[in-house]
Amino acid sequence: MSYLSIGLKWAQKFAGTVLEVTLDPDTANRYLILSDDGKQVSLGDIKQDVPENPKRFDVGLCVLAKQGFSSGRFYYEVQVKGKTEWSLGVARESINRKGKFIYTPVNGFWAVILRNDNQYTACESPMLSFSLKVKPEIVGVFVDYEEGLVSFYDVGSRSHIYLSTLKLYPYFNPGLNNEGRNSNPLIITSSH
Repeated sequence: MSYLSIGLKWAQKFAGTVLEVTLDPDTANRYLILSDDGKQVSLGDIKQDVPENPKRFDVGLCVLAKQGFSSGRFYYEVQVKGKTEWSLGVARESINRKGKFIYTPVNGFWAVILRNDNQYTACESPMLSFSLKVKPEIVGVFVDYEEGLVSFYDVGSRSHIYLSTLKLYPYFNPGLNNEGRNSNPLIITSSH
């Protein structure tokens, strides 16, 4: 059985048990606005008045989840409907949060990126561009830590987006606002 079919099988099994994920305000870039319930993130126009700390991203428009994992399997979903750019996936606890960085597994990121409304990239070394027939509205992320798998799924069409081959944290970047065309927040969903 291939890694892809194993990942899809487990993601379908876990789809009924979506992990409860909340955003960690201590890691959020100062330009990011988090909802009070820790389920939504969007980009603001001005820096938020929050204290500096070593966990906070200072350049990357990123935020991690409060929940971290170093074993087992987990699955979570993120609503990306109406977004023209975003990136999401998982990151190592030890990632560099200061200065510029490139989203690759070598740097501790396993993610899928959307830019310019239809340019998808998988964070690999080198970066891997791909296309999708249907733009997903909800992306499911499944991680099997022991197998070293990170899989991305279009929840609506029940189709596979990408598989990457790790303590990990769910990671989110709402993308630039693009003059208001990308102002919708990323929304962590409990179920669909």
